Amino acid sequence: MRTSAANRTAADSLLQCDIDLHAEGKAVGFVRQPHSAHRSAYGWIPTPIARIARGPGPRVLLMAGNHGDEWEGQIALGELIRALEPEHVHGCLVILPSANFPAASAAQRTSPIDDGNLNRAFPGDTHGTATQQLAWWLEHVLLPGFDLVFDLHSGGSSLTYVPCVLAYRQAEPAAMERLLRLVRAFGAPVSFFSNAASNSGRTLSAAALRQGVLGMATECGGGNLVTPASMALMRDGLRRVLRETGLLVQADLPTPAPTRLMQVGGHTHHVYAMERGLFEPLVEIGDEVRAGQAAARIHFHDSPWREPLTVRFEIDALVLCKRAPAPCERGDCLYQLGTDLD
Repeated sequence: MRTSAANRTAADSLLQCDIDLHAEGKAVGFVRQPHSAHRSAYGWIPTPIARIARGPGPRVLLMAGNHGDEWEGQIALGELIRALEPEHVHGCLVILPSANFPAASAAQRTSPIDDGNLNRAFPGDTHGTATQQLAWWLEHVLLPGFDLVFDLHSGGSSLTYVPCVLAYRQAEPAAMERLLRLVRAFGAPVSFFSNAASNSGRTLSAAALRQGVLGMATECGGGNLVTPASMALMRDGLRRVLRETGLLVQADLPTPAPTRLMQVGGHTHHVYAMERGLFEPLVEIGDEVRAGQAAARIHFHDSPWREPLTVRFEIDALVLCKRAPAPCERGDCLYQLGTDLD
């Protein structure tokens, strides 16, 4: 008889980590997720994981590849695994550089196994699809006991971003102040905040809230590219955040640039395509825009005698991201906007 979701424990998960995440020293290995496929009847998905630990101190989880086509974080975390040794830390650092490993291997946002979007699969299900099983293990087995989880995203294949840090507002003033110190330490040009998710939120950030873990994330670059500027910020920003937590023993880091504190609210902070066609952006990321200003034209290449549809902004705002590919369909996000934090 299956146990109910509310009563399941770590022992109910099929996933197993082949390194001890609470031991001292440095170790690398895999989270093994059983997966029976045509090419391998008794196989398992090998998701890389690393632990670097020395003595008492904060416990920090760094994660990338939540969406498999977002590369900056995956590269930066691989570099950290190679560079850091136990003598560089006080506490425990766990690194999951390609969390949705099937998606990363396929260079896709979602898993090719079940089309699962890991960052919309929490709290997961031990008896669900491959992505749901992974989400359950992450939230209920891995996350508890950490002080901070930092989830590294970028725009992936469909969006490009002004380098940003994003997080939920914290109800406790002390937690909000601690979060602001970490956000400022990263040093992105923009840091934006959303209202906390309900208890049914499906992202890793919502999972962190449910588990009492402080969470933050990045949106850094995108467009299916890796650039020198995005990688430089990712490398230095990660180390500054680890130093701010008290985990990393390193003093010689560049001073972070000031960050503009912003918020992203409801539908007015997003611009969507309302017709299928070719997206012609009329502004760039980082531009300040006004309500009523033309944002884009949608061209109809299947009936080129039609006049293009002009899409307009609804609010005064900063353009945080824009769609990368020109082809679009009704419902595709063209822009995300930010306004200054209240």
